[in-house]
Amino acid sequence: MTQNEIVLVVSTSIIQEGKVLMIKENKATVRNKWNFPSGRVEKGEDILAAACREVKEETGLDVNLTHTTGIYNFISSTDHQVILFHFIAQIRGGFLNLQEEEIADSMWLNLSNLNRFKDEELRDAKVIRQILNAVKGDKLYPLELFQTKLS
Repeated sequence: MTQNEIVLVVSTSIIQEGKVLMIKENKATVRNKWNFPSGRVEKGEDILAAACREVKEETGLDVNLTHTTGIYNFISSTDHQVILFHFIAQIRGGFLNLQEEEIADSMWLNLSNLNRFKDEELRDAKVIRQILNAVKGDKLYPLELFQTKLS
């Protein structure tokens, strides 16, 4: 990656019964860090479709996106400039089946227990805490903000 390259990332909070699914990364650069199911948008891919694909690849779950918490611009723990699109989703099918090469563990975090993690346990602590606070505070925006991919 060159210094001027920007990485487009999607991540998703899967909400079920007042809890959000967190995954523990198993990739060498971020091993044992907690995060949301996430990954890079592939060239030519629709952002909403990318979010659903990443959830399926990492967790085995099929989801319906319901809202977004926003767009986040930051330098990641791996020193990349990231533009991250974060979504809220509900499970519509599939079974929790972690992709072991990338995901070491998962947990359902009660939204009332957001301070369970220390910053060093989270992949990008400031961003994750901002997202979790938005979810807990119901600061959500409609998906209609996202236009369909232009041909």
